[in-house]
Amino acid sequence: MGESFSKKEKSKKKAKQKQDKIAKMKERKANNQKGKSLEDMMAYIDENGNITSTPPATTEKRDFPLEEIQLGATPIVQEDPIREGTVTFYNTSKAYGFIKDKKSGEDVFVHGNDLSSPIKEKDKVSFERQATPRGYKAINVTVI
Repeated sequence: MGESFSKKEKSKKKAKQKQDKIAKMKERKANNQKGKSLEDMMAYIDENGNITSTPPATTEKRDFPLEEIQLGATPIVQEDPIREGTVTFYNTSKAYGFIKDKKSGEDVFVHGNDLSSPIKEKDKVSFERQATPRGYKAINVTVI
């Protein structure tokens, strides 16, 4: 007896895959990129960062003063540690509140333990900022 239907389908499928493989191989041989010259494979980047096939003009060189070239990380500018602000909220029974920083405009947390003198709302104060995991907190707070 002959082959079953599924066996015929499998053999047809294998034959088609073999033909596809041969066709791909012929296409690769036709479009072979080997043997190109170095000049054909070269790509250039212009002054704007775009990739081009033409080499850059060599007459556009610019000299930079050595003082302008910065090596390493950007220096951190030290700012005045003492800041001024206004007490926007203060709860005397729980001993905490917030000071609106005059320079940055942000609210800075203040706790009663960090006060040099007693404060109340709308007082003008001077303080130092201290970084905490939750943001800044005011320390050494004194009324101006």
